[in-house]
Amino acid sequence: MFATVLQQLVYETFARLEILFERVDTDPGLTMEDCQHIDAKIGVRIVKTLFLCNRQQTEFYLYVTTDDKPFVTREFCSALGISRVSFAPADKLWELTGVEVGATTILSTILPQAAPVHLVMDGAVAESPWFACTDGTPTCFVKLRTRDLLDKYLAGRPLRFI
Repeated sequence: MFATVLQQLVYETFARLEILFERVDTDPGLTMEDCQHIDAKIGVRIVKTLFLCNRQQTEFYLYVTTDDKPFVTREFCSALGISRVSFAPADKLWELTGVEVGATTILSTILPQAAPVHLVMDGAVAESPWFACTDGTPTCFVKLRTRDLLDKYLAGRPLRFI
């Protein structure tokens, strides 16, 4: 059984697009120590995905970066040529991506309501052979080839690299 509609849609999309993956069930990855245990189980470092918005909460961004890279608002905004952003509220995270805090994932972009969310990825993540993230729940993590994510799963979605 699936915990959420998104989780079911993620696995159905993997099957339809013939994306091979590995899955690991864990305790929630809420701290850096938790994430290190998950990394060890899945065999690669999981990415950090941030859900950001402008002050008016009219523009939203899913930013995927390496887990060890600190987020510097000024650098992010400068790279995109946008005004200041902050972390989006939890209710907007749920409304637009179908996930709760602790389960933020770029995989949620397959949901129709996520269409207006801007996708941004750190170049180091895009260059890595493997990609690991939550499947839309805080206790399940998937590992797949980064090329499959970029070329199949996100095909047709605008994605900015910084």
